[in-house]
Amino acid sequence: MSMVAPPAELPGIRWPRKTLSEELRVQLADEIVRGALIPGATLDETTLARRFEVSRTPVREAIRLLAASGLVEVRAHRAAVVARPSADQLAGMFEVMAELEALCAGFAAERMTSAERQALEDIHEKLRVLIQSGDPQHYHEVNEAFHSCIYTGAHNTYLAEITLATRARVQPFRRAQFRNLGRLAKSHIEHDRVVEAILRGEHAIAGSAMYAHIVTVRDEYELYSESV
Repeated sequence: MSMVAPPAELPGIRWPRKTLSEELRVQLADEIVRGALIPGATLDETTLARRFEVSRTPVREAIRLLAASGLVEVRAHRAAVVARPSADQLAGMFEVMAELEALCAGFAAERMTSAERQALEDIHEKLRVLIQSGDPQHYHEVNEAFHSCIYTGAHNTYLAEITLATRARVQPFRRAQFRNLGRLAKSHIEHDRVVEAILRGEHAIAGSAMYAHIVTVRDEYELYSESV
């Protein structure tokens, strides 16, 4: 199985490291969202383990993670099958995601240390450079670090935990929308508004900018899903 290389390190920034099961989840989620694995298709653990040359344990965990996003239906004593969340389920996930991220951005504007603000600026600059590469996968990896930096900067451990858990559910759809033409540049402009507000210590504006960003991510995913 080919693993995604972590982004190049930047001083003072810890990049999230994915487990094998998370890597499998990302790859399978991508195939489901793209339509390569259609609803109703069986996800047999043994077959997948053989395909990716891994044991069944990370495959089983990947399927469990996919089920949390509504992309897989797990049935007792039977193989899991590909599913898709309903429009209402997806709207609900994005609605909560927007509120949680807005809370994080607002608190980050008030509470980020100087070092955390510098780290956020460094990641934001790296994303700007990546726009030219046209590589949505690499952009997505660094984008996750961007948002994680804001969660950390909110200095509320419980909020960070539930925001990360919600992001894990919404991640396949957030990742897919980066394939839209021109989306990387648009995303960076949306991030600009968030970063500027955080650096100025503007709680309400940072929260509002982040909320608008996540709503746009939802809209962009809907555009993507109509095109596949």
